[in-house]
Amino acid sequence: MRIIFMGTPEFAVPVLDALVEAGHEIVAAYSQPPRRAGRGKQLTPTPVHARAEALGIEVRTPVTLRDADAQADFAALAADVAVVAAYGLILPRPVLDAPRLGCLNVHASLLPRWRGAAPIQRAILAGDAETGVGIMQMEAGLDTGPVRLEGRTPVADKTAGDLTRELSTMGARLMVQVLRDPNAYPPAPQAEHGVTHAPKIDKAEARLDFAQDADAVERQVRAFNPAPGAFFEFNGERIRVHAARVLAGESTPGTVLDSALTIACGSGAIQPTAVQRAGRGVMSTAELLRGFAIPPGTQL
Repeated sequence: MRIIFMGTPEFAVPVLDALVEAGHEIVAAYSQPPRRAGRGKQLTPTPVHARAEALGIEVRTPVTLRDADAQADFAALAADVAVVAAYGLILPRPVLDAPRLGCLNVHASLLPRWRGAAPIQRAILAGDAETGVGIMQMEAGLDTGPVRLEGRTPVADKTAGDLTRELSTMGARLMVQVLRDPNAYPPAPQAEHGVTHAPKIDKAEARLDFAQDADAVERQVRAFNPAPGAFFEFNGERIRVHAARVLAGESTPGTVLDSALTIACGSGAIQPTAVQRAGRGVMSTAELLRGFAIPPGTQL
């Protein structure tokens, strides 16, 4: 098939690779414009942009698809289908309708649960037992389109990074499966009940809220690993927590209970097991405490 690929982050790269490996013709790749990143604030292409260029695919980075010229350029590609994976721009009706088979989206949730920008993190934060990925026929609403094929996986003790990699690979496989014979996977309307929304993550949400029960705090740690990184502050310094375990313990929430940095929560306690100071690498909590004392009784 003649495919327009539309994606931005690392999540989308395995989908692009799978389409190429399956023998499809990628007539263009659309991605978010390069942004300044790193210490030197150099303009940096997105992961999809970089991968598409490496594959010899034309890359387009419009700021919007709402103007007539951008829509005409899109339609002129005469694609059979557009495959979308975490692209980050709203697709207006003329774009949705331009390809012969419309636009198919790889969405990382079990729709209609977690429509929106951050379904993986929201599923972890909510304590969902399972999540998954769906191949959705896109329409004008926010992730409201019918689903052609779906895969599921337990959330268990996975981080957002773990689930992102797993669902990306799963979504790539399912997309190739649907495109092999679209008629075999007719679009099924989403259920009318059970709709939840997954708004974009605000960095302020990554501050650990020790007033919650310990299980919820531990879910914060997993949901924000690798980004934006769960954290607490001590003496004005931000300490990122990459992993933690739930333990017994009761005190005022935020109180350090022992010399191993067990921290009281609203119910129970957590103990960080992998942490990071600003400008340093990830280390065990024991390594941190050897040169950076956080004594019992400290209120975080």
